[in-house]
Amino acid sequence: MSQDLAIEVRAALIRARKTQSWLAKQLGISSPYLSDILHGRRHSEEQVRNIKKILDIK
Repeated sequence: MSQDLAIEVRAALIRARKTQSWLAKQLGISSPYLSDILHGRRHSEEQVRNIKKILDIK
C-alpha cells in the first residue's frame, strides 16, 4: 500500500471514529496483518479494495 493511501486510511478511520482493530474485524483479518498492509510489509490488492470499500475511499 502506498504511503499516501495509508495516510488516507488513517484519516478515514479518525473521521469515522473507528480503530484499526475495528477495521481488521470488518475485513476478517488480524490487527497485525492489517498493520503490515498499511506499512507496506504485505501486499494484498483484494484487502486494499476491501479497505477502500469499507471506508468509502475513492
